[in-house]
Amino acid sequence: MIVRPYYIQMLKNYRNVPLVKILAGVRRCGKSTILKMYRDDLLSSGIHQDHIIEMCYTSENFEDGMTHRDMYDQIKERIVDQDCYYLLLDEVQEVDGWEKAVNSLLEDGNTDIYITGSNSKLMSSEISTYLSGRTIQIPVFTLSFAEYLDFKNTSHAAKRELLQDYIRRGGFPITAVTNFDETSIYQIVEGIYHSVVTNDITKRHNISNFDLFNRVVRYVVENVGKTFSANAIVKFLKGEGRSLSVEAVYNYLEWLEKAFVVYRCRRFDLQGKAVLKTQEKFYLADASLKYCIIGFNPKAIAAMLENIVYFELRRKGYHVYIGKNETREIDFVAVRRDERVYVQVCRNLPEESERETANLLEIRDHYPKYIVTLDEFAAGNINGIKIVHLADFLLMDTY
Repeated sequence: MIVRPYYIQMLKNYRNVPLVKILAGVRRCGKSTILKMYRDDLLSSGIHQDHIIEMCYTSENFEDGMTHRDMYDQIKERIVDQDCYYLLLDEVQEVDGWEKAVNSLLEDGNTDIYITGSNSKLMSSEISTYLSGRTIQIPVFTLSFAEYLDFKNTSHAAKRELLQDYIRRGGFPITAVTNFDETSIYQIVEGIYHSVVTNDITKRHNISNFDLFNRVVRYVVENVGKTFSANAIVKFLKGEGRSLSVEAVYNYLEWLEKAFVVYRCRRFDLQGKAVLKTQEKFYLADASLKYCIIGFNPKAIAAMLENIVYFELRRKGYHVYIGKNETREIDFVAVRRDERVYVQVCRNLPEESERETANLLEIRDHYPKYIVTLDEFAAGNINGIKIVHLADFLLMDTY
């Protein structure tokens, strides 16, 4: 296993804190492996093996289903003394009422609880009832570019050579750790996507018109990085001779979001200093999800460069918004406590420099401002705006 130290350190920060630690993210992004890595860290820190209880609740591991009472009893019988037990519970959303069992284990014994899950059952109203104020959610994303280089066992000196692979092939750990060709990678990712749609969306929400749902997904994929509304999707489908209500579109988008397939990026009014509820953008959990659905087009990667930058900012703990500054738009306004960073993303700087710099120069404050580009020769500073190659930006520790 290749260690992902960021997540291990996050879990260590909350060790023995009386909160349920929730690792949540799209299927196959590495949550289960992170839990195994954390087990190894517990062992190396002197925790005895018999005080680490690992349970995996994927449907393949219990044929006849499991109730929350079964879950509770199965774990409770392994707690035989008053010392602290570390519970590592994988894919708990497969157990109906899991939050009741976890709440009881948190209250009844000396336990430190870590769980993973891949869909919205981790954030449902039942958690508010049983675990209100007693959870900390740690979002897990597919590999960052720095992690991708580690998986490829390549030094940062060779970063630009591998950046194109990262852009085209994405960051699912299962594909990064192997030497599959591009076609095989897209086939694997397509399987992951269909698993999410089948297990976390279609079955749970009883979607009857699967073809129409897939058409909405395709529209979202084709419009990554663009602002659109549910009404725009309804109008587009009508033009294809299909009928779908605005409410149904809202539901589809919400279900995709809660399955961690897409992430919603809201607009932030820099003048009014308020988050807006219209003209949002959506980004995909991994670039490879787009390519496995509609194929790779080297002439249309600008939106996916935004996609990559969005998630890098999220990994670093920023809340990320689209910036609205009167009539101008800033690709990203990233906020973390009292910090703020402005980022414009473009493929080729010479062709787009005037527009990109003008948008940033209109902002009258002293927070860092960046233009992130694929231009090989672009670097330096324009009136206080830092010009940075995408590979360098993705590997920066701080902004």
